[in-house]
Amino acid sequence: MSMAKIKRGDMVKVIAGKDKDKEGKVLRVDTKNHKVLVEGINVVKKHTKPNAANQAGGIVSTEAYIDVSNVMYLKDGKATRIGFEVKDGKKVRVAKATGEVID
Repeated sequence: MSMAKIKRGDMVKVIAGKDKDKEGKVLRVDTKNHKVLVEGINVVKKHTKPNAANQAGGIVSTEAYIDVSNVMYLKDGKATRIGFEVKDGKKVRVAKATGEVID
């Protein structure tokens, strides 16, 4: 893919998996593996040993990556697909449901 459809900072809705119908903000995008890290989604528990940063160690809750195909972009609270158009000589993302330019 030359240009990612989902970018960091986008609001997305989960459409499949254990967190279906939840919404969150994209924290990171892994374009190589087609995965996204969404705030508050796919929270897993991780066992950590004590170290300098975490003296006590123990069980820590953290978000895990989910596949980009399991999320949809939110435009005005409504999930929509994303397309591309060339406007003023620049390639921009467009919401398919409304036809509005995203960025």
